[in-house]
Amino acid sequence: MEDLLITIVKGLVEQPDKVTVDIDEPNEDGVTVYHLHVAEEDMGRVIGKQGRIAKAIRTVMRAAAIRKDLKIMVEID
Repeated sequence: MEDLLITIVKGLVEQPDKVTVDIDEPNEDGVTVYHLHVAEEDMGRVIGKQGRIAKAIRTVMRAAAIRKDLKIMVEID
């Protein structure tokens, strides 16, 4: 799952070497939180106008997680 998120985001940003993901342990509801970190100047590219790109990234990740019977949440930091 982490590799999928990194692959998607690296295609969007100007500085792909600055893309990192931190993963929290699943909480009491079984939800794993993925914290996405990008360079400050690439933040707008990842979020997009009115958050459309961020929403699309979250949708793709959620769909991939469902296929593996996981619950995830993506936060962009």
